[in-house]
Amino acid sequence: MNQVSPTTPPDVFKGIALFTPGGDLIYCIDPHKHNRWHLQLCTALQDLIGLSEIPHFLVPCYTATVDRWWNPQTQMLETVAEASPRLMRYEPLLNVVFGLTHTRWSYVPCSDELCDPALLETYRNQFPQLWLNHNLVVHFNHLKTSLHQGAGDRPSPQAESTPTQDSPSGLVLRLFVSGHGAATELILRKLHQILETTLQEPYTLKVIDVYRNPDQAEINQITATPTLLKVWPPPNKRIVGSLDNVEQFLNILAPHR
Repeated sequence: MNQVSPTTPPDVFKGIALFTPGGDLIYCIDPHKHNRWHLQLCTALQDLIGLSEIPHFLVPCYTATVDRWWNPQTQMLETVAEASPRLMRYEPLLNVVFGLTHTRWSYVPCSDELCDPALLETYRNQFPQLWLNHNLVVHFNHLKTSLHQGAGDRPSPQAESTPTQDSPSGLVLRLFVSGHGAATELILRKLHQILETTLQEPYTLKVIDVYRNPDQAEINQITATPTLLKVWPPPNKRIVGSLDNVEQFLNILAPHR
């Protein structure tokens, strides 16, 4: 449990994350703390990657939750973050998408009956898409869905295709990084904060590790990292190096500048 002491009571929320065996993520942030988000996330995931049925089996084996509330007795903001054991390796990504700082996630033991590896493996033939990595990090809410791609290492053919007039509205961005260490986490956190506070439209952000995808670096003429590339809408623009220049960042987001 992490505690901070803000000057005014902050917003509270409940966050729920649903991962796939391949590493894709769909999550929601609900300030009203409603129930049944797990079912909605499963249904949205079915639509996103074209599953034949709703993948209910992902709950609870591939879920994480964060609960933040204001404690009137201690006058402190309190946060509890819990994840299934198989998701602990995604702790840095969970902190980024939920806007947490240095939060240590605790793991919640899963039912041996529901999360038995042999049982989960039986779903692979029925849901082969779930064992692939589509480079998806999807922020879902009941009003609209904003697609953010990243967190994966293997590019999918659809993700690499050139946007067309039939593509979803919004920006398509690619962030080229060197590895997935602390420096990349910091860059991703900064970029996520700017995009969430600046944009009023959906966007797609794909994170590409040049070490694991040298062909993508060559195709996009990446000579240094980090490099942020806007590929849609035209014209293509890029920022190489620091993302601290907000004016430069806003310029690359402008569709017709």
